[in-house]
Amino acid sequence: MATTNDLKNGLVLNLDGQLWAVVEFQHVKPGKGGAFVRTKLKNVLSGKVVDKTFNAGTKVETATVDKRDMQYLYKDGADFVFMDSSTYDQIMVSAETVGDAANFMLENQEAIVALHDGTPLYVELPAAVVLEITYTEPGMQGDRATGGTKPATVETGYEIQVPLFLETGTKVKVDTRTGDYLGRVN
Repeated sequence: MATTNDLKNGLVLNLDGQLWAVVEFQHVKPGKGGAFVRTKLKNVLSGKVVDKTFNAGTKVETATVDKRDMQYLYKDGADFVFMDSSTYDQIMVSAETVGDAANFMLENQEAIVALHDGTPLYVELPAAVVLEITYTEPGMQGDRATGGTKPATVETGYEIQVPLFLETGTKVKVDTRTGDYLGRVN
């Protein structure tokens, strides 16, 4: 248990049996009436964001979320198999839990898996990953002059937009949050 005075970004609360992460919070002390805390909470499982107001000093139940460094090993049917880097225990994480992170994961890649009572909640990847372009249309002479883009498929099978001059086999840096091309890697 904690009070609303202990809130901080990233803290996970257990409200009505659901887990909510604090995205942002603000202590408000109006001239009249009691102080309160205005929060923006994100549902850990569904990703839904809601605004919730608590009276100052209200007790809220915190949830213990264990973030562990893990290595993505392989895909097994619809599940992804991760190995704990410290204990070498392997866990299965469902495709729904992995979500969009699957577009940027290569075998043996490091990731952070958040667990609550042994249940995987979500997978966090580094902000950017390096992937190789496996297919893109060849660029034409003179394509460098314009700032256009073309679709390219990376080694995970995900399609991103890249500048016209890039070719198949080029390694590129990709933002894992947005899927945007960040640059070439030599």
